Amino acid sequence: MMLYVPVLHAEEDSPFLYDDFAIVESDEADIKTSPVYINPDTPSVNVSDFDIAGIMLGMPFEDIQILFFKTKSLYSPIKKNSIIYTINQDWKYNLDYECREQNIIIPTELTKCINSLAKKRGLLYASELHLIRKSTGETVDVYFTSNLTDNKVWRVLYNNDVNELEGDDDKFENQRQKKILAFWQNILDKYGSPNSGTDKWLTSSNSYDPMMTAYYGSLDLVDIGANANDAAENVKSARENFKVKPYAF
Repeated sequence: MMLYVPVLHAEEDSPFLYDDFAIVESDEADIKTSPVYINPDTPSVNVSDFDIAGIMLGMPFEDIQILFFKTKSLYSPIKKNSIIYTINQDWKYNLDYECREQNIIIPTELTKCINSLAKKRGLLYASELHLIRKSTGETVDVYFTSNLTDNKVWRVLYNNDVNELEGDDDKFENQRQKKILAFWQNILDKYGSPNSGTDKWLTSSNSYDPMMTAYYGSLDLVDIGANANDAAENVKSARENFKVKPYAF
């Protein structure tokens, strides 16, 4: 898959330069699997149909990019590094080896070589998109699989300020509780009641299937299985395509 670079910002009609975005090693997702269960006498939920700000699990990066860079929406990309591009670590090791085989060892030049090869081969991919709704301070962070598994959404993390306290007076705690109740009611109105404990919506009792968890001021929509599959596919592909020297013995 070719690298797709946006040309317009949702709020500005000026051209987008590739340098406007960050190319970094994306942080490891803070996702841990643990046993999950569906409440007795409660049906499963098709979490794949859930959306946060119009973003659903499995949506391609190109579709999300059009939604927030080429059309008006409640959310817009943050001003700096709204998109994080990265290279899977196993592939980065491969490219590091190739570049050093060309006697490129100066750190800055080595990084340029790795990024250039990754871009040409479709290994540099959009791993994160960061959005904000300026009028309310709400944020949405979107995480994508690599191009090897079609660069699709595997996690959507929403946050707002309802759980924050503005001061020590009783009125602030009273206001906080009211905001939390209103937030929770909006959640129930949109997604229905949780079917796991009091805060989770499960597709099944398999923790690798799509699920959503609600916190005070936060929603976490995630498909751990898609992320795990992407990681496994990259390890396998990078191993098979490692350009070892043509040894002969």
